[in-house]
Amino acid sequence: MKIEIWSDVMCPFCYIGKRNFETALEQFSEKNHIEVIWKSFQLDPSLPEVATDSQEDYLVKRKGMSPEQVQEMLAHVTETAKEANLDYHLDKSVMVNSRKAHQLIQFAKTKMLGDEAEERLFKAFFTEGKNIADLATLTQLGKDIGLNEQELQQAFTDDQYQLAVSQDIQEARNLGVSSVPFFVFDRKYGVSGAQPPQAFLETLTKSFQEWRASNPAVNLQVTQGQNCSTDGTCD
Repeated sequence: MKIEIWSDVMCPFCYIGKRNFETALEQFSEKNHIEVIWKSFQLDPSLPEVATDSQEDYLVKRKGMSPEQVQEMLAHVTETAKEANLDYHLDKSVMVNSRKAHQLIQFAKTKMLGDEAEERLFKAFFTEGKNIADLATLTQLGKDIGLNEQELQQAFTDDQYQLAVSQDIQEARNLGVSSVPFFVFDRKYGVSGAQPPQAFLETLTKSFQEWRASNPAVNLQVTQGQNCSTDGTCD
């Protein structure tokens, strides 16, 4: 069963939601039958590729809040992250455009490393204070999860990865998604926000039961004979 997750690597609740969802999935007895697909989303595509504001200054301008209100909000987010065993250093966050980071994720997905890319980019932004618009930084982050350095350049130069980002964002609009994280279970149920693990587990259980009813397990009665296996053994 497919679970699609729309997310932006600059969204603090997306990282928290990812961790809470993973906690639920680990408790789910049928987790081997779940396919997680990460989808791109940009909360602010107007951000520059060169940082001009701190996270606090950016939020003061964007939300029209006082510095004190923003500081209180960031402190609350940091405490919420701790509950999910995440270590946020929001004062280090480099506020830049996340488009190239999403292109890296799209490339990583072609190598079956989408989840690893999301995780590495989240940690880079929220814990390590790295610049996720800088190509050298992104290249190193890609290498950290096992991507080839030469192939990585495709993520930033090949139109197909830019198009994949745009298609995910348009798909979100078509579904009515206007905030992230947003989890879609088997294209039947949506969960918005960083819900607690139990909420994810309940939706997982419900959606999987319905999916299994439409996709019954195949239990073959096998008669064995001489054969060759994928490890090269023939007997």
